[in-house]
Amino acid sequence: MRPSTGYLAAALMLALGGISLLFFLWLWSDGDDSTEAAPAAAAGRTAAGAPAPAPGPQPNKMQRPPQRPPEGDADPTRDLKSYVARGESPSMAEVIKRLHERGVHTGLGAFSPPGTSPPLVGLAVPEDFELPKGYVRHHQATDDGQPIEAILMFAPDFQLYDAAKQPVEMPKDRVVPPELAPPGLPIRRIVIPAPTEPAGLGR
Repeated sequence: MRPSTGYLAAALMLALGGISLLFFLWLWSDGDDSTEAAPAAAAGRTAAGAPAPAPGPQPNKMQRPPQRPPEGDADPTRDLKSYVARGESPSMAEVIKRLHERGVHTGLGAFSPPGTSPPLVGLAVPEDFELPKGYVRHHQATDDGQPIEAILMFAPDFQLYDAAKQPVEMPKDRVVPPELAPPGLPIRRIVIPAPTEPAGLGR
């Protein structure tokens, strides 16, 4: 018996449909692999195209940072027991002298012994006196901390000229002498206060 044309056409259509379905499934599965592999490949590279570095070990959250040892005192003169014997009451000048003899020039040893740089004595300047250009007030204190009345001095790099516009010889310590005082200033020298009774540094 010869098959009819209708049966042959139906069989051919079924065969073509099956082949098309298989081809579609193959393409779909291959496309999924490429889309999943693309982000993974991109993640494995940096912006410059080089492979990304492997992640390092994660820090242990339970591990505590090491504690720093307590800082020591860098000032060797903080404790004066090493320089003042028990029962002694040395003056500040004696303590500083002992520090310098042992080569200590930090802390209290950074200061000069009292009396090595005596205060300057000059003309007293009232606080309400208006100073001309080139004159300044110089404030001082005694070695035991008493304030000293301000004296009159020439400003640094200031040059005074006489009536003939000739430069006047300036004093080396810049302290204004009475003959070079500005007009209207009362001529009076300061008096350095007497030192107070030293309390001593012993124990």
